[in-house]
Amino acid sequence: MSAFSIQLTNGCLPSDIEETNKEAFEALQKTGAIEEKHGLWRLNGLYRAGRLYIGKDGRGYVEAELKEQRDLMIEPDHLNKAKHGDVVVVKRIIAKRGRATGKVVMVIEKAFLFTIAYTHKDTTGNFQILNIRTGEPTNAVMEGMDLKAFHPGTVLKVDVDNDKVIEILGNLSDAKVDEKISLALYDRPDEFPSECITQATAVESKVTKAEHPNRADLTHLDFCTIDPVTAKDFDDAIYFDLENYILYVAIADVSHYVEYFTPIDKEAKKRGFTTYLPHKAFPMLPRELSENICSLKPRVDRLAFVSKITLDKKTLKPLEEEFFEAIIHSKHRFNYDEVDAIINTNGEGATGVIAKLLTYLLPLQKITQKLHQERIKSGFDFRSEEIKLTIDANHLLISTQIETGTPSHSLIEECMLLANQAAAKRFVGEGDGIFRIHESPQLAKMETLLSELATVGLYVDSYEDSPSLIRAVQKEALKMGISAEVDALIIKSMKQASYAAYNVGHFGLGFSHYSHFTSPIRRYSDLILHRLIKTQLQNDEQEAQYLLRNIEPLCARVSELEREEVKAEWDFRDRKFARWAATKIGEIFDAEIVEIGENNDARATLRTDVQGVTVHLRADNVLLFDRIRVRINESNIPQAVIMAEFIEKLTKETMDLD
Repeated sequence: MSAFSIQLTNGCLPSDIEETNKEAFEALQKTGAIEEKHGLWRLNGLYRAGRLYIGKDGRGYVEAELKEQRDLMIEPDHLNKAKHGDVVVVKRIIAKRGRATGKVVMVIEKAFLFTIAYTHKDTTGNFQILNIRTGEPTNAVMEGMDLKAFHPGTVLKVDVDNDKVIEILGNLSDAKVDEKISLALYDRPDEFPSECITQATAVESKVTKAEHPNRADLTHLDFCTIDPVTAKDFDDAIYFDLENYILYVAIADVSHYVEYFTPIDKEAKKRGFTTYLPHKAFPMLPRELSENICSLKPRVDRLAFVSKITLDKKTLKPLEEEFFEAIIHSKHRFNYDEVDAIINTNGEGATGVIAKLLTYLLPLQKITQKLHQERIKSGFDFRSEEIKLTIDANHLLISTQIETGTPSHSLIEECMLLANQAAAKRFVGEGDGIFRIHESPQLAKMETLLSELATVGLYVDSYEDSPSLIRAVQKEALKMGISAEVDALIIKSMKQASYAAYNVGHFGLGFSHYSHFTSPIRRYSDLILHRLIKTQLQNDEQEAQYLLRNIEPLCARVSELEREEVKAEWDFRDRKFARWAATKIGEIFDAEIVEIGENNDARATLRTDVQGVTVHLRADNVLLFDRIRVRINESNIPQAVIMAEFIEKLTKETMDLD
């Protein structure tokens, strides 16, 4: 469900409604679709809100949200111009045969506000405008302009309601247009509204202790940050009191600078997350905040929201966990490569500030190793490989590299996991907080995967449930040398992690309570959590009531925004791969089958210096993980799809010769 439909279903105050939804809210009031009960406005019994799905037969349905409800069928003449994917309010009506069906009374959130299209001429010279997602013909008009005059490949942003061209994004012949396409397809904004910039530039440029007398002064503690070498915003800093086994995780205090309903808050809620492309980040907050006053830079005072965790020296279990506002002064900024080198040499040759920091960092690294080993007894250690792209000044792909976890990554990760758990444990989990949840996979789905893996000779004899089956599969995959490939399939078979007001735990990590506390500069979910914890610390019941009244729609909103942000990043990556493949037409590559679909359709990953390139092909008698040889025969740059032709299956002897 969308955030607005959850508000209408659960009940809300008119003041809770976002500006973009107020007109629809007022229209629903006038029609009587919503009514006031016990001080809250909600849909009356005859109405329901939800996402509309339309089948090939033209009939739609709105999914039931409660067990006692049934899906509402919507006949074609009752769709009221609503489109597939729109969030709608429907009125229940009784059909002739007694089955409850529905009639759309209002579209409250469109699936798409605009289409991304491009001009095209086919081989016979016929002019078309094609949808860039599907490649299917669509319509577009531009006042005073004949679109046929544009060069083929001109990319257009088109209003879905009236087909008017809103903006010309560029031309497919220029690789720099990929950024604009990926951002537009998933509604990821670039520039900030002027009022956000005005507000951000008015914020203080430095922290003065005297102005914050009620904050804990931790500037004497030797905090440090550890981030990627390219990082510009520093969310988190750590310090470990080795004598008392107290871990301090200091997080940028974004909630101090970003107040409710301000232009920056509204824009951050709209974006939800920072989008990271290989050459540029598109931040959730204006850079005046994210890269300056909020960022925990070295050798300057900064406001922080601190998680202080006292560990048992023997078991490493948390004995005490507290949260408070503070001022810190990070003593040094490390990058991951530096820390890995230090760990490899045990800090040999370090002097000055770095040597002082290592007196706790090196022991802390050993502690986090033990924490990791203990964690995976109940959680899982999936070998997911991230592909990092390097592009040149013309936005063409130069190279890729696989990023894997290193000791420095694990050091920071385990510290952040402790803080995230501590934050989540402050809440019961019955609609009173924001949790990062990951539901346990259905055993039936895991057994289906097991059947697929049997085709490559991976068998599991005994298991009791999903967790034991996954562990057994991973054990066999390790023996066969296909751990990364199998882990990718396991992850694909499971539900995605998401945000929720009701806690069900985090299956993948093996945690009963988990949330996101540690990255409020780049995730709106963390900002919500900071605000909730502060209502506890300050006994602010009014603010808590506002947050909790809207916590479900907020969770739905950030979960959806996270999915869109990830899709934008993947879309951009695939566009770069497609452009690379366009220069390799006719070339032959070794590949590995990673997915087999229906009608002999398959996907394979090329085995080349440019890692992560996946091609589509048709092939008979191939199995999962088979090594094959293919020829690239087409690269569809608009849809970012690479087609290849199957040549032969590689035998072990052939691979040995290579």
